Amino acid sequence: MARSTGNKVSKSTRKKTMFTQKICRFCADKVSMIIFYDIKSLKPLISERGKIIPSRISGNCAKHQRELTTAIKRARNIALLSFSEAN
Repeated sequence: MARSTGNKVSKSTRKKTMFTQKICRFCADKVSMIIFYDIKSLKPLISERGKIIPSRISGNCAKHQRELTTAIKRARNIALLSFSEAN
């Protein structure tokens, strides 16, 4: 026997959400290469805990997200950025 969930909502009454297309900030500014010692452009793309913000949230394209990840890791290795937020 199949279980019934009881709280079924028909497809017509479901709330439809529309997402706006996020634009890559590096493509918009026509940046050819992300420079790892430019901390002002890297800092907003790191969370409070020190994690790199994913592209689905930041809106970066795949090419620039890969370059961004490499730049952040390089900046961390030469101590321009911290690996985690100091408590």
